[in-house]
Amino acid sequence: MSSSIPLANLSPSSRPSYYKMPESPAPYARHSTRPRRGHWTPSLIGSYVFDWFVLAVAGGIATVLGVVEPNKRPFSVLDPNISFPFTEHETVPMWLAAIIAVGVPIIIIAAVCLVLVPGNTVPKGTPKSLVWKRKLWELHVGYLGLALAHVGAFFITNGMKNMFGKPRPDLLSRCQPDLDNIQNYIVGGTFPGITGLTGATGFGQLVSANICKNTDSHTLDDGFRSYPSGHSSSAAAGLIYLSLFLASKFAVTVPFVASDNGAESHSAFPSRLQKSGVDYEVLSGEGGSLNPDSAGAARNLAEHNKIVTAVRRQAAAPPIYLLTIVVLPWFASIFIAGSRWFDFRHHGFDILFGYMIGIFTSIFAFRYYHLPIRQGAGWAWGPRSHDKAWWSGVGSYSYATEKGDFIRAGDEEEAYMSRPVAGQASSTQYISKAGSNEGAEPEPRF
Repeated sequence: MSSSIPLANLSPSSRPSYYKMPESPAPYARHSTRPRRGHWTPSLIGSYVFDWFVLAVAGGIATVLGVVEPNKRPFSVLDPNISFPFTEHETVPMWLAAIIAVGVPIIIIAAVCLVLVPGNTVPKGTPKSLVWKRKLWELHVGYLGLALAHVGAFFITNGMKNMFGKPRPDLLSRCQPDLDNIQNYIVGGTFPGITGLTGATGFGQLVSANICKNTDSHTLDDGFRSYPSGHSSSAAAGLIYLSLFLASKFAVTVPFVASDNGAESHSAFPSRLQKSGVDYEVLSGEGGSLNPDSAGAARNLAEHNKIVTAVRRQAAAPPIYLLTIVVLPWFASIFIAGSRWFDFRHHGFDILFGYMIGIFTSIFAFRYYHLPIRQGAGWAWGPRSHDKAWWSGVGSYSYATEKGDFIRAGDEEEAYMSRPVAGQASSTQYISKAGSNEGAEPEPRF
């Protein structure tokens, strides 16, 4: 079919089942009083305040889980794995781990967002208020992601610690067992009368925590919180998140071939960039290909060929010093986790599992609020739309779109019954240059 009509000029009966709502449609004039997209309404602000409230509640519950008495798994007084000495002065005490894993990321995220954001892609003439809004939004999302990573790891770790009640490597030093009356505390294991085994008292036998004579309940209870490691999970959660944040903002990634998206889509304010004014024409034909006889298409193709570069010139490795800055927080988290081994606070598997918890929460929190490092140009996701601030509902694919962005013409059965028959053109074959209405024909619905 040689003629085509723009999608916007289709009659209501011939429109496709899905189409983008016009900017100011007359039938929807009643929505003119609604806040425009990007406008911060009290409802939207309140939804983010509530996000912080939920995280605070989860953190409070995790704190309570960290002080209640844990389960206490029976143990053997002859087990060498829990016979290490109690380390009075830890390499990385709790207060220092909190400063490194929480305080340092807070300071660095603030410095990066307030100094380096939005970068050198801001078009000339952009109001400073708009620039500061972007800075503060990136700062808010950076902190929200950090809080999500930490609270998630804290909640999971403390809950597991109390549930499993695994003895630490230094438990016997904390316990100070009553060996003179060990027979009164045996709860499992082998018994000479059953197995015929002989040997030292306690050999092959498990005793309860009641054998411990230490009256310091805090020290004793903490001796049964070995699995998983809280230092490891919190260090990984905060510092790996910081590494991902820095890698995103400094564009530190393995070189790759970029997608076909234009560079203007990665700028700070794409809508403020000057447009070239070149019209792209897609005429009817198989697959909507460019008409080789069109002068406009020929000019576009020539312009495209000028900017195409070799694949090897489309990316390059970032400077090593930036890579070093990015991985330093990660290395610090490894050191903190490793210190729990040589301080006799955790078994090896406890450390590894706690670290995996932190890895999971940090990566999830980063991707929850930030674009992918390789494709996002260092930006965080934008705010929710005002009418989806609290709830989106079934059938909505994004919290960033307005509920009225898409009009649904008919239901699934109606769309199915209206699909084109063999030999008829599809809707994409009617899309062409705006203003071209020659030979308009009704478009079948699909």
